Amino acid sequence: MKRIIFINRFFHPDLAPTAQLLADVVEALESAATGADLEVHVIASRQSYTDPKADLPREGRFHGALVHRCWSTRFGRKALAGRALDSISFMLAACLRLLRLARPGDVVVAKTDPPLIASLAALVCRQRGARLVNWVQDLFPDVAVSLGVIRPLSLAHRFLGALRDIALRQASVNVALGLRMAGRIADCGVAPRRIHVRHNWVDSALVAPLDRADNPLRAAWGLSDRFVVGYSGNFGRVHEFETILEAARLLASDPLASGPGVCFLFIGQGARLERLKVRVGELGLANIMFQDYQPRERLRESLAAADAHLVSLLPGMEGCVVPSKFYGVAAAGRPTLFVGDADGEIARLLALHDCGLTSSPGDAEALAAHIRHLAANREEAERLGKNARAATDELYAKPLALADWCALLRRVAHQA
Repeated sequence: MKRIIFINRFFHPDLAPTAQLLADVVEALESAATGADLEVHVIASRQSYTDPKADLPREGRFHGALVHRCWSTRFGRKALAGRALDSISFMLAACLRLLRLARPGDVVVAKTDPPLIASLAALVCRQRGARLVNWVQDLFPDVAVSLGVIRPLSLAHRFLGALRDIALRQASVNVALGLRMAGRIADCGVAPRRIHVRHNWVDSALVAPLDRADNPLRAAWGLSDRFVVGYSGNFGRVHEFETILEAARLLASDPLASGPGVCFLFIGQGARLERLKVRVGELGLANIMFQDYQPRERLRESLAAADAHLVSLLPGMEGCVVPSKFYGVAAAGRPTLFVGDADGEIARLLALHDCGLTSSPGDAEALAAHIRHLAANREEAERLGKNARAATDELYAKPLALADWCALLRRVAHQA
């Protein structure tokens, strides 16, 4: 029996986006229809995304898959040095476990948390005769260069880039999240036949449109009839927030703010959340509200609490990262207000499906104008939201994505 071995630092029951996506694929493979001839394993850490001190069991089962959890340091996500030590210690422990598990012909699926885990997995696959599939959620070290953590063309940049390229070129398949990312992977010298574009997805049965009058969270949070602009998910270093804060400042003194007005609703956690709260206080923005992550069973209400949702990405990150929050927004039947590159992946999807509006970073006037337009024309906001949901049902729904993933992995597992 062939083994499919997944490697990712976080896994169910964790709420990290990569953990939830991986859990969906594992569950699909373990279903009676697709898992009869495959043995599924997951290598993850004992950490939790939101609680680095958590101590998850070393071994367990998830829908029949055997889950192996490795030791790692537990400094958490707040400091870069601590994150680096957590990543390195997990990579070494995970690859030792992979050495014991992998056999000739097995398929090893390496995600990109931590960065470069695929490079070590590639060495193990070569030694064990296994096949490698790279599930590229972000492209490292390009992300670090764009953030200024690594200097362009420095020794570290060239060395880490060479390690990444080895893994990309050795892999049977590299799965990219969008066309821009696929182009970057091709630029690393990977043959087009080894690159597959597979968008992330959303559970469109769990997340569905919900009328504001029927949403208990809107009442609980005192949103009443205000036009609510949401941001839901990770407040990370790759996202752009200054334009959003300036737009909120402009709208705070706008005539539209009289009466019900506009409210910004920020839900989630991340490395930049505390700094964002400080900036809101410095600017005296009373029209911004913060809420914690909501339980999975309340995700529909949480996403539907906003009338439109913000998605942001630094332009230098295009092709390195694709914000997965877009798919949840679309499933909730809400328009997306994207702050980023007008030629970027999310901007392209918004134009393709006619389900949102794009503003350039630094152009807060344009973002504020888009918000004013949707707030004054609720029917237009609803139209864009309906288009978003239609795109979800046609292209980004969970059953469609998982069928594609199962077919891809079975093909790799059984190829000569």
